[in-house]
Formats: sequence, structure tokens, C-alpha cells
Amino acid sequence: MLEPLFIFSIIWSIGCTTTPEGRAKFSDSIRILMGKDNEHRMPNEGSVYDYCYDKADKQWVRWNDTVQEYQVDPRAQYAEIIVPTFDSIRMKYVKRLLITNGKHVLCPGPTGTGKTINVIDLLNQEMPEEYTMIPITFSAQTSANQT
Repeated sequence: MLEPLFIFSIIWSIGCTTTPEGRAKFSDSIRILMGKDNEHRMPNEGSVYDYCYDKADKQWVRWNDTVQEYQVDPRAQYAEIIVPTFDSIRMKYVKRLLITNGKHVLCPGPTGTGKTINVIDLLNQEMPEEYTMIPITFSAQTSANQT
């Protein structure tokens, strides 16, 4: 399993820092480096960013296949409904992996992409009990002394 885990690490450390155009080139390069006859090769569909390595089954699986089908709780308030998306599934996986291994996590990105809601959902719903969230709200008005 060392090779596919190494490839997964490269994708989500080096390969995640590029632009969408760079991701397409990076995906093609990784597939070339893996070779055609490699027993750990990813499926040809999509890009390398579409897959996660399942250690239990020792195979590459699509991110959407790593979670159960979403069912809306009929008792949930509208604001409580968080529908998992392709991006939220993989970002929460990587964040969970980093946090549970004692690594710091920074979540940059454009406004309105679900960063805050996904981090709150991850920390409140999906992490073991020994992890506690302490929210601190910042704004353009927040000073260093207030922090």
C-alpha cells in the first residue's frame, strides 16, 4: 500500500496548491508516472483528484463512494441541513486526517464556498469526543488586541 498512499499524499500536498488548469496537467502527469501496468493504478475516468485510496479494500474509490447516501432528516430546520458535496467530502477527509494526526489546518478560499460550515460540521459531528471546537469570530473590524 506504500505506493498508492504516497501518490495520495503527493496529490493532496503538492497537487492541491495549483490552479484548475494546473490540476489538469498535474493529474495527467501523475497518471503517466504511475504507468499503465501498475497494479495500484487509478481508474481512467476523471482526474486523480476524484479518488481516495481505501486502505481496507486496497483500491482507489471515488470520493462520493466513501460516504453513505445523504438523507434529509424531516425534523431538521432548514439552516441545519448540510448536503455533502464532492468538494466537502474530500476536504473534510483531508482536514480530519490532518487534525487527528496533530497537524494545524488552514482553510483558505473564496467567500461563500462553505469553508466555515464544513469545518463546524466536521468538528461538531464527525470528530471523536476528545476534540472540542472553540469558535472565534473575526471581521474586518477585528484588531490584534481584541484577539
